[in-house]
Amino acid sequence: MPDMPPMPAWERRFRSPILSFPAWSADDPDRLVIASTESGSYQLHAWDRRTGERRQVTHDPVGVLSGVPSLDGTGVIWFHDATGAETGRYVTAPFAEAVAPEPLLGGEPEGWSEGLAQGRRHTVVATATNDRYSVWVSDNGAEVRLLHEHEQPLALIGAEGAGARSGRSALSADERLVALQVMEDGDVLHASVRSMDVVTGESLAELKDEGLEVEGFGFSPVPGDDRVTVSLERTGEHRPAIWNARTGELVVLDVALTGEVEPVAWWPDASAILLLQLEAGRHRLHRYELASGAIKTLDTINGSITGAAVRPDGEVWYRAHNGEHPARLLRVGSTEPLLEPDGPRAPQGHAMETWWFTNPHGQRVHGFLLHPVDAGDGPLPVMLRVHGGPHSLDMDRWAPDVAAHVDAGFLVAMVNYRGSTGFGQAWRDELTGNVGFLELEDILAGLDDLVTRGLADPSRVVLAGWSWGGYVTLLGAGRHPDRFASLIAGVPVADYVAAYEDEAPGLQALDRALFSGTPETVPDLYRERNPITYVDAVAAPLLILAGVNDSRCPIRQVWNYVGRLRERGVEPRVYTYNTGHASFDIDERVRQTAIVLDFLAATVPGARRLDGLDAHLS
Repeated sequence: MPDMPPMPAWERRFRSPILSFPAWSADDPDRLVIASTESGSYQLHAWDRRTGERRQVTHDPVGVLSGVPSLDGTGVIWFHDATGAETGRYVTAPFAEAVAPEPLLGGEPEGWSEGLAQGRRHTVVATATNDRYSVWVSDNGAEVRLLHEHEQPLALIGAEGAGARSGRSALSADERLVALQVMEDGDVLHASVRSMDVVTGESLAELKDEGLEVEGFGFSPVPGDDRVTVSLERTGEHRPAIWNARTGELVVLDVALTGEVEPVAWWPDASAILLLQLEAGRHRLHRYELASGAIKTLDTINGSITGAAVRPDGEVWYRAHNGEHPARLLRVGSTEPLLEPDGPRAPQGHAMETWWFTNPHGQRVHGFLLHPVDAGDGPLPVMLRVHGGPHSLDMDRWAPDVAAHVDAGFLVAMVNYRGSTGFGQAWRDELTGNVGFLELEDILAGLDDLVTRGLADPSRVVLAGWSWGGYVTLLGAGRHPDRFASLIAGVPVADYVAAYEDEAPGLQALDRALFSGTPETVPDLYRERNPITYVDAVAAPLLILAGVNDSRCPIRQVWNYVGRLRERGVEPRVYTYNTGHASFDIDERVRQTAIVLDFLAATVPGARRLDGLDAHLS
């Protein structure tokens, strides 16, 4: 891989292309589909390992993050979203020739994708529209028929996560059963798993733990084997189990590992399970022998694993990265990349230091610190970088935007506040019915810890976040205006009631679960936890970035908030872009980072103004 041509290090980290974790064909495992940023945006490529040839398949203006090959390896399948609003339908194009894509199926409604499961006789898709969630089946390529529908959220199992790359996890190997994540009681925080007959739609078994999450991962790859890997929260943390989707029999695996452990893949003969362990923001992989219960820890690099699967020959591939190094596609036991993107290398990033502190309730809170080079011991300007979700977490990961803030002289502090995943069910669910305030309480406790230790300058504090992090930022801007010198809210929830009215149905369901109701049924709680309620107290300089076609944090409610500021004579800096919740275009990501860096240099004393910003600010 060649070195990067001259440009600032912060921009070079963005420009260095990266590869996603690939998906391979069931019939021809040397035909793979992989996403890459080599073209300047995330697009799908068809990769033939036998010949070494790799061809760009998609040229979508919005970009494409993931796709799968057809089972026979002759096609490429992806979800086509024309605007960035995350709505559309599945399409397919040939693997080996440049032909315009066509709809994969016929008759299913356009909407938000809730998963795809390919079969030879039956192909299943799940879709969300504004008024329902539905599961559709195509038999032998015919127009789809409705299998199941409900007004509450549902999805195919295995649609997300590190192992979600096969495109068939929710369908049994003999194609008689399909498994769903169901939330028909409205509790989207604690889904259950249900199996159904693919032909008749009859419900066969359901695995539900009241008040706890049950997550399905995938069917055994052996025909006639009706077992499904699942994770349970009965011990307070995710633990793997095997569930028979026909009989309902459950076997909880005896796993003596700390942290959260999930079963992300089967070995081809169903003799063993690939386990993904998450502890304090870092991953490990293990092989679990089903017959003996023996666990073997696999040889992987340190950091975040954002893709892992077992090849048909039993070889384990994974994708890993950390704060210092971008993602690499590796096989277990080797540090030699399986494939490298065409393009220059990225400069090294910054190490993420594990950080623990205590909140006002005596609870230990986890986070990461990134220290600027040659900045001295402090006190330094500090950026409190708030993760989204809220049910997500900050991990040891490659993040060019975060690295740029460190380059600008900031001590970057990332807090896994109450509500974050990866620290047990009680920690995650403590947020329910008490959103916004708990996150701020933990974040400010982290700030106090850094100030007490002499690392952070309390007069130069930036609160910044995207999505739910943007919501927390705006809530902090109005409730604690004296704590922050500058604020950055990317794609935020700014007016919660208007956001609820306009957002995607899955987000509405999440809000109903988080608030235990709608803005109509619990108006006082929505009002109390709404950033616009406190807009008149906002004092620090504020930058807002928002997507015009965002269906998660819609644009109208952002303008409501900006309008209220302008009524007071306060003019925030506002930047909008013409896709959805996030841009998959590298130029756009560079532009947004330049805007942020320019804003920081103008509003925080002592912040470095990095080179190369002006070219992206016009």
